Amino acid sequence: SLSRAHVPAKWIPFKPRNPARIMTFAVPEGTAYAMLYTVLVCFTILAVVAADFIPVPSFLSCCVTSAMPTFKTNGAVPTGTSATGKMARRVTLHTGGGADFFLAARNSSNARSIALSFFASGMGAWVVYGSTEMGANPELSWLGVLGYSGASAFPAVVVCIIGPRIRRMTGEKAFCTTDYGLARYGRVMQLAVAIVSTFYMFIFIVSELTSISNIYALLVGKSTWDGANIAYTTGIAVSLAVFTWFYTSLAGLPASITTDKFQGVLMFFLVFIVLIAACAKEENQITREEFAVASNWTVDGLTAAVTLFIAILSAEMFNQGTWQRVWAAESVPAMRKGFLWGSFLVFLLMMFFGIMGMISYANDPIGFDTFQKFYYLAFFELLRPLANFWHVVVLIVVTALAASSVDSLQTAIAAIFSSDFVRISALKGGSAQDWKVRLTTRIMLILINIPAVIMSS
Repeated sequence: SLSRAHVPAKWIPFKPRNPARIMTFAVPEGTAYAMLYTVLVCFTILAVVAADFIPVPSFLSCCVTSAMPTFKTNGAVPTGTSATGKMARRVTLHTGGGADFFLAARNSSNARSIALSFFASGMGAWVVYGSTEMGANPELSWLGVLGYSGASAFPAVVVCIIGPRIRRMTGEKAFCTTDYGLARYGRVMQLAVAIVSTFYMFIFIVSELTSISNIYALLVGKSTWDGANIAYTTGIAVSLAVFTWFYTSLAGLPASITTDKFQGVLMFFLVFIVLIAACAKEENQITREEFAVASNWTVDGLTAAVTLFIAILSAEMFNQGTWQRVWAAESVPAMRKGFLWGSFLVFLLMMFFGIMGMISYANDPIGFDTFQKFYYLAFFELLRPLANFWHVVVLIVVTALAASSVDSLQTAIAAIFSSDFVRISALKGGSAQDWKVRLTTRIMLILINIPAVIMSS
């Protein structure tokens, strides 16, 4: 194989070693907990502000609130203006948005918010493992990285094409594609879509909780290869699940979209950190000839690319977190522009991490080929030469990324049967029954989070 052609035969049967003994990270456990809870508390405060429970200056409201315009239309008055030609007050959860706004953030987000929300909610803590593993594997290399990057970005392009039609067919009372299944094919299809969507998003939550737990354990110097530190990793998973459940239960989808804006920006800090590690540190610098060892175009890479396009597109069509943004967009043009920009950001970021994985492999091909190092930990090999301060910064950023994905998935699961809840609420008393809708969604999320935490541990 390409990955072993240059490796002396005596190294091939090398017995795999525990990577925790090879990695040399030593973030103090107390510092790690402090960073975890600081980040989660900050996002909880952002969620409260997004729900307009805490007033903010007008010049900050566009950044930290997710508000829906209401219009006093009269006759032929154009949508977007009141009867006097001026926009009416903006409605939030606190000022009367109700269960519909809590679950859908309907017509509240501009193109920039949609772009950052799609980007941040999809790029969770798993990105430090995903495309870097592809890049670090010379049997996959360029085509594997291109396939993973393109496949991760492609669902947003598909939503740009079919999203407006689905939104038009389901009307402005829908929340996600389960409502399209109901409107187009009936109750049985709605249930089928709901079951597949819930299963997929549940697995996504488990993977995010597992990723963030393992990252914390690795950077504080704990092994995840046995059960000795299961209490620590479980504590990390429980903390993330509880905080995200709390602020999404309090403020719903508007909170998720608002926090996504900040989490998307934080991702660029992670890119900055890796750039420092890869380019400024002598330990990570490689020659063109060394990079050529990791830079390959292979049939296996093409196979992986095709497989990833099919798998990720099929799965993401059931990610209701993405579909919620279709109805949250303030207009169809804003929705299309937001998803296209979000898709572009996803592609660039995945490509970046894939290339970083290739650099990591080129820096020590024998170490990877003899299993002293592992493809999925290639990102951390680049971080190892950095000072401890930078490792703490990485913890802050990956916590934000994991929270972004988990809160989006939680609100998406709650939205699956939201239209039925809202319809029943309307029949029994209208907005006076909104509290029952919110309570039901909170209970649903508890039932989802408990097994997810158990499985992630």
